[in-house]
Amino acid sequence: MTSTRTLLAAFFAVVSLLHGGPVAAQGDYPSRSIRIVVPYTPGGQTDAYARVIAQALQTAWGQPVVVENRAGANGLIGTNSVKQAPPDGYTLLFTANSAHTLGPLLREPRPFESIADFTPIAIAVTYPMYLLIDQRIPSTTLAEFVAYAKGRPGSLNYSSAGTGSGGHLACELFSGAAGLRAQHVPYKGSAPAQMALMSGEVQMFCDSVGNSQALVKEGKMRGLAITGATRLRAAPEIGTMAEAGMPEVDVSIWLGLLGPSGLPPAIAAKLNAEVVRIMQTPELRQRILKEGTEASAFTPAQFTAYMRAEQERYGKVIREKQIKVD
Repeated sequence: MTSTRTLLAAFFAVVSLLHGGPVAAQGDYPSRSIRIVVPYTPGGQTDAYARVIAQALQTAWGQPVVVENRAGANGLIGTNSVKQAPPDGYTLLFTANSAHTLGPLLREPRPFESIADFTPIAIAVTYPMYLLIDQRIPSTTLAEFVAYAKGRPGSLNYSSAGTGSGGHLACELFSGAAGLRAQHVPYKGSAPAQMALMSGEVQMFCDSVGNSQALVKEGKMRGLAITGATRLRAAPEIGTMAEAGMPEVDVSIWLGLLGPSGLPPAIAAKLNAEVVRIMQTPELRQRILKEGTEASAFTPAQFTAYMRAEQERYGKVIREKQIKVD
């Protein structure tokens, strides 16, 4: 009898190891340090929110939560490192849809599947794009700028933070809706794309309000419209594309948390509840409003459905415009 019990105990121990640890361990999650991979360099908006969430999780759970920046290949290096990690909740990805949803649509074959290869957990914040122009252009409204650009066919250039970025797609959609011909000039990040606008190298740029509104207030560039459904408290004087008669120019960026495929639903739900709670704290609410972002309370299932809808919508634009990365 003792020998049989010993064999059974050994058998169940092996089964537990093969399945990523005993089921009971999920209820103890987290029992050790968590690593959150950000597929961008330090200092950007994605990195900043990842660090805020990591610190709050560490405080709430009493376990170290470390942010690791693994930039390169338009987010592919960091993303793939999480894709290949064990689905135990101790290696997570904090990324943006520009890298996670849009990025794979620009490549053949796709380097990863945005949904099938990952477990969507929670969207932290979303924000619209902001149409900005060179402040030397004598246009103070969207209608005036459209008229100005149409009077100079083929001479309009616009910058972006990179091919396939949210800003790239926003400017493409705007150009199409307004009937403009505009030449895309991609840069390696928002900072050089901003500089290109301020120096007059390009005439138009689509960025976030949080990243560019301070420069608008300083008179270094002019903001004309946002691509969201409603105006932002961070820039209440700026109208929407829908108000200007172009509701189809609707582009939003999300920053969110994902895990490898196969992450246990109980762990995904626990992480989701905590991220939603963190984003609703008074301190973060103030920051969110100031930066022109909006907190999300999506469940993992709603996050998955949102990504699927994005793939269909943006995939259509990418195919029609024949947008590809080099």
